Amino acid sequence: MTSKNKKVLIATVDEFNSFKDKNPQIKYIDAILSDLSGIIRGKRLPIEEAHKLFITGVQFCYSTFLLDTSGYCPDANGRGIADGDPDANYYPVSNTLKIMPWHKDELAQVLITIQDDSRYDSTVDPRNLLAHVWDRFEGLKLKIKVAFELEFYLIARRKNLSEKPIPASSKRTGKQSEGTQVYSMSDLDDFYEFLEDVNEYCKIQNIPASTASSEFAPGQFEINLNYTDNILKAADDASLLRRVIKETAIKHEYEATFLSKPFLNEAGSGMHVHISLFDQNNENIFCDKDGNDSKELFYAIGGLQNIMFDSFAFFASNENAYRRFEPDIFVPVNTSWGHNNRSVAFRIPVSNNKAKRIEHRVAGAEANSYLVLASILSGIEDGLINKLKASNPREDNACKDPDPRMPKNIDQALLMLESSVLMKKYLTEEYIKVFVELKRKEQDSFRGEISDIEYKWYLNL
Repeated sequence: MTSKNKKVLIATVDEFNSFKDKNPQIKYIDAILSDLSGIIRGKRLPIEEAHKLFITGVQFCYSTFLLDTSGYCPDANGRGIADGDPDANYYPVSNTLKIMPWHKDELAQVLITIQDDSRYDSTVDPRNLLAHVWDRFEGLKLKIKVAFELEFYLIARRKNLSEKPIPASSKRTGKQSEGTQVYSMSDLDDFYEFLEDVNEYCKIQNIPASTASSEFAPGQFEINLNYTDNILKAADDASLLRRVIKETAIKHEYEATFLSKPFLNEAGSGMHVHISLFDQNNENIFCDKDGNDSKELFYAIGGLQNIMFDSFAFFASNENAYRRFEPDIFVPVNTSWGHNNRSVAFRIPVSNNKAKRIEHRVAGAEANSYLVLASILSGIEDGLINKLKASNPREDNACKDPDPRMPKNIDQALLMLESSVLMKKYLTEEYIKVFVELKRKEQDSFRGEISDIEYKWYLNL
């Protein structure tokens, strides 16, 4: 099978046979996808039947990509219930067939993607949306390189989903994580076995994890992924890294959460994305031969500034995500940019000319990596095409100037996305309509629950 988009590479049955020959002990293969909320969903196939996946694909409903965070299908834009919940053909993605090293049995997994137009367009799969945006850079004759950084918390295992989180305790010391010890080597040693397993499992799964560091809060860590010019794989790796971390945490009797703000009085967790652009001579277009900022850098930042609020619902896609955006905690509160300045939205880190890049610091850690990257690249492409001007760089604390236009909650963000001509141009009017309705229905369900504080404040009235 050949995909419609040449950047979406489909695995062949030869790839499956080669994997099976090298790994004769494998009992099952999980055909998986990362849904809109980053939750891994799929089907488990016995190895004796798995070859069919690599020949004819697997039937799976379209609505798997249209579930809310709770796993419910809210019938967004009449998809999922009103239409009879039709199936689509999903096919395995090349070079994603890997062993699941955390599992007690011999299992493997392969990423799947929709390649089917029998009922709806395949762009319901965010991976395909990203591929279409990536295509636009071919007309500019530019190569993109990106790298994700993901922050997360390790918390103690809970007895039920309603139990409030507390920071994990070190098995080395028996003490619960506490205090703010950013870059603490002792914190890394306290959770060394967990981090070492994450590192080893990433190698087995060909996820290019590199630096690990402790962050600004108890039990908070960051893991960086290496640069790549394979844009789809970069988003795949960010998504699959979350699975590795979550499964490894369970193995070590912890939980891992990528929720933006699990603790009100501690730092939030972000998804930072680094982007560079190179011309046909493999020269970084964000700087001139003397290493100075280029006009293309200014245009790219101008485009990111212009699209930031329109695309905010992709960067912060649930109510909790908006708790992260507070002054003076190295989280953006406006569209500022600057050199070597963590208070801005778009940071230019210290680097040599080859590595000059923009660090996009807006998204929460739980955001969908495909939609985040598609939004970022859309802004950059629009900025380059239309020569959009960037604001003056900030050298001071940009957090002291919150932008009143910035969405304060998911409802405001969805209104801005819904009315955005720019986002409809890049991610299609149909997808924006479906996403907005899905998230609004999710919010209706969310607000349909009685919270603890309602009981605390009002039950005695």
